[in-house]
Amino acid sequence: MGKPDSAEIRAEQAYVDGLFARLDAEVRRANERLAVVQAEVDPANPDNVDALMRRETEYHSLNSKLDRLNLAQLGLVFGRIDIETEEVENPADGDESVDRRYIGRMGLDDREDNYRTLLLDWRAPMARPFYLATTAQPEGVRTRRHIRTRGRTVTGVDDEVLSGADIGDDRGGVGSEVALHRAMNAARTGHMRSIVETIQREQDAIIRDPNRGVMVVNGGPGTGKTAVALHRVAYLLYTYRERLSSTGVLIVGPNATFLDYISRVLPELGETGVVLSTVGEMYPGISPTAEESLLSREVKGSAEMVTILTQAVRDYQVLPTRARTVRSGSIELRVDAAMVKAARTRARRSRKPHNVARRLFAEHLIDQLAHQLAERIGADPLGGDNLLSGADVDQLHDDLAEEDQVNALIDEFFPVLTPTGVLAALLSDKDAIASAAAGYDEDTHAALYRPEGTGWQASDAALLDELRELIGDAPTTVTEEEGDEARAAWRQELEDAENAIDILSSSDSTDNDDDLFEAEILSAADVIDAETLARRQEVRDQRSTAQRAREDHDWAYGHVIVDEAQELTPMEWRMVFRRSPARWMTLVGDTAQTSSPAGIESWEEALADFVGTRFRLHELTVNYRTPVEIMQVANRILAVIDPEAAPAEAIRESGREVNYLPEDTDPATLSFDEGLVKVIDASNVAEIKGLEFDHVVVVRPTEIVEASPQGWQDLYVAVTRATQSLTVIGPLPDAV
Repeated sequence: MGKPDSAEIRAEQAYVDGLFARLDAEVRRANERLAVVQAEVDPANPDNVDALMRRETEYHSLNSKLDRLNLAQLGLVFGRIDIETEEVENPADGDESVDRRYIGRMGLDDREDNYRTLLLDWRAPMARPFYLATTAQPEGVRTRRHIRTRGRTVTGVDDEVLSGADIGDDRGGVGSEVALHRAMNAARTGHMRSIVETIQREQDAIIRDPNRGVMVVNGGPGTGKTAVALHRVAYLLYTYRERLSSTGVLIVGPNATFLDYISRVLPELGETGVVLSTVGEMYPGISPTAEESLLSREVKGSAEMVTILTQAVRDYQVLPTRARTVRSGSIELRVDAAMVKAARTRARRSRKPHNVARRLFAEHLIDQLAHQLAERIGADPLGGDNLLSGADVDQLHDDLAEEDQVNALIDEFFPVLTPTGVLAALLSDKDAIASAAAGYDEDTHAALYRPEGTGWQASDAALLDELRELIGDAPTTVTEEEGDEARAAWRQELEDAENAIDILSSSDSTDNDDDLFEAEILSAADVIDAETLARRQEVRDQRSTAQRAREDHDWAYGHVIVDEAQELTPMEWRMVFRRSPARWMTLVGDTAQTSSPAGIESWEEALADFVGTRFRLHELTVNYRTPVEIMQVANRILAVIDPEAAPAEAIRESGREVNYLPEDTDPATLSFDEGLVKVIDASNVAEIKGLEFDHVVVVRPTEIVEASPQGWQDLYVAVTRATQSLTVIGPLPDAV
């Protein structure tokens, strides 16, 4: 490892100053242009539709550019490589065979010097050797330099000689890299660190994988699964920006703490506009607040809920227990169970969602009533054919469709439903549960029931999503008064627009009547019609892609990332895959860490119904986070969970053995070096998924194992959260 002197640090400072000067100039130009754009259109004269559209497009484009430029300042440049190549753009120290490439969070070039590259975006193909090169496989890289900055100040540099005459005998592997060691040994802050400076070869291969299908990243604790997934998001947004900027990216995490933990990483990578959500908050408008038992989570997460929910919806499609009558003028018509059943059968055979099938039900029931009425009023006294024509019967049908009595019967036998209404009513009614889950045992019934008024629970989101598939959208309705007002307002807008065009057209020059000019002169009516002009002041949806996606039940994301994917239940998998009809997804997790009672045991089993075996599996094999001393304990727990599992290789030693203390030790009396401390017991183990701390205290591990069917997995997760030290209060379970 080279030890740069202060002169080299000063040289890097000068280079970094130059990069920031260019970045500042870009920001200044963008702000100046934004001010011009904002002043181009007179708000008091919004009739120039084209100008308004151009202004809106450029306005949002400039704001997006400013966001990227401002975010890029957070660690603008972090590395440099000197690489042997045939295409040298920036000779290293005058050597025309070696290209010097600076790596950072965005790309910058010198426009005056034929757009010479000054800073490479870390996602660009030419930046890859920075991550791939090792002394064993240098990829042509002679020297790799890590540049440390605080704000705009260079605070230090670390050099690694990877090839050439100066390499010496240093053939260290990944664990020898100073930048990686510095990042791993740094104290935790409560927010996830970007690993963009320290991405390793096996991680880089996953981040840049060109696969456009489902990709699974499986890896044990500390292998960087989450960081890899987030950097893959940034890479995909860079590589497929045009597509993903309009369709968005969804990142699903295990809990709100985790989402807050990672929230700063994507902006630091230069990307915004993704949707972060827990699986329990994926259904728009729902925020789960109520606790639920393990048994309830298991039952509600099982695939059997599809059958139960289907029956719950069908239970609203009822038959009358007695014949009913409706009046059409002075004539009484009869509605019996057979008529309703025939209409219901017609609706069900369509296999359409309930609210869509309701229209078929209504049509068939009214059709039967129309023919019944036709028989009564159109019968030939002499015994001949009915005196009413087909058109007459159609008119009777339309008239009956307007009858309040008829619509009341339709509402009674085939009502309009909503997912929230159906689920809330089902789970708070023991009789409804008994009917919908008639083929299931009493434990299942008890697990589903909750008192009326209980708030939404995390597992409800997937059930509501399933119900929406079964029910469909509710028909849009407005009152007659509201409809009349809207129609009147629109007619006035249209009339005003027509008058405006007439005035403009009448003022056209009368000197252009010659036939030679007729085809070349455009009047107001040629470029805009009255309806387009009338709509000029309609409020357009200016929300970002992420904002619109979060609020849309039917949004199809361009890419979906699921972290801790092993926790998803069968019902949640169904919901997640509905958000990705193109099946372009990155799923990261570790089946040995499954703590959900309805979680998965194998990726093949979880994905079989959606993509079969057509998914790509990556295995992360190096544990960068957890010290060897802690993993010796964790691996004994892993052997209980899965005796055939191969643990990831831990590459760090902390020099601190695991500290075992008596069961009556009060965690509050313990003290630690600088860093983040977490006390974990059976009550909070579910909250620490995906998180990491400097020092972890595991309290009464046997209770953690006994508290859940997945207790061993919970204990495995708990002991592997630490980056520096592990303290265990109470004995480990006998099997360890």
